[in-house]
Amino acid sequence: MAKTLAFGGLHIVTSFSVTYIITGSVALSGAVTFIEPAVNTVVHYFFDKFWERDRRAGNPAAAAQAPTSPA
Repeated sequence: MAKTLAFGGLHIVTSFSVTYIITGSVALSGAVTFIEPAVNTVVHYFFDKFWERDRRAGNPAAAAQAPTSPA
């Protein structure tokens, strides 16, 4: 868990720094730093659903053995 938290902090610092270097705006950098992970979380949810559906369609045996996640 410590490694995950450390990487999360590093991601925030990196995102803010890169956006600030490109734009020179603290406000925009802060917005991008916190909006991007929120959007990415939603995209990841739908990506997982697509990935699992695609995987099941390509391999019926794997679909029978695949654990289901709660909706």
